[in-house]
Amino acid sequence: MSILVNKDTRVLVSGMTGREGSFHAQQMIEYGTQVVAGVTPGKGGTTHLGVPVFDTVAEAVAATQPNAALVFVPAPFAADAVLECEASEIPFVTLITEGIPINDMLRVVNKLEQGGKTRLLGGNCAGIITPGECKMGIMPGHIFTPGPIGMVSRSGTLTYEIVFELTNAGLGQTTCVGIGGDPLPGTRFVEVLQMFEADPATQAVVMVGEIGGSDEEAGAEYIQQMTKPVVAFISGRTAPPGKRMGHAGAIISGGMGTPESKVRALEAAGVTVADKTSEVPGLIQAALQVRV
Repeated sequence: MSILVNKDTRVLVSGMTGREGSFHAQQMIEYGTQVVAGVTPGKGGTTHLGVPVFDTVAEAVAATQPNAALVFVPAPFAADAVLECEASEIPFVTLITEGIPINDMLRVVNKLEQGGKTRLLGGNCAGIITPGECKMGIMPGHIFTPGPIGMVSRSGTLTYEIVFELTNAGLGQTTCVGIGGDPLPGTRFVEVLQMFEADPATQAVVMVGEIGGSDEEAGAEYIQQMTKPVVAFISGRTAPPGKRMGHAGAIISGGMGTPESKVRALEAAGVTVADKTSEVPGLIQAALQVRV
């Protein structure tokens, strides 16, 4: 099994004819993902990469019945692209775009919470992949392989690095979820951990956090209720306070969001925290042996 996406996921790509959307849509199609529609205003009635393109999400939904959407629209227009998907009741939307104004994300997150019909992943995320079934995002699909390990991460690059280590160690993945590094993510650690706990195919979970915010601490609170082992890695342990480190959400402020506080919270919840990414496969193998 998997969470959120699988072989039956039908994907609409908003902004598919742009440079980034075109490149990654092609990669998704080659991976085997069912990309059923693209949306670019003014290009309706054409085809791109063998996929029909529509002027609006509503037209694409009526014609192709997607159940997921991937947004590559530039930052000034990305919020409206997500809300267009929500208005058409697409149940799952992944927002890759970075640099979206915080006020726009406030508008999006509040509207989605009120509507209750659409789950947003991102923005500023690498996307999501269920190996061998569906890839929605910008991750290199060839390093992923099916298996029993779930993964949730704020960092795209660290996801790739750790997945490569897991795959080489013979530890495949059920689903890998990139929640993104922005201050207002549509989906948080706790929600993904709950899904992995409920997924019978997931035997253990890798959680990758970084400095800034308190999402990891909230995740640690939930982990205390989990029956499945969790191994974590927290990046940014050498980051100076008050300095932005990559993501908009990766800021330490007022003593909150420090890597030390996250590690303490996770270890108190019974999580083994790796000092290096290369340690993760061994720690997962040990955790699985203890569980057995």
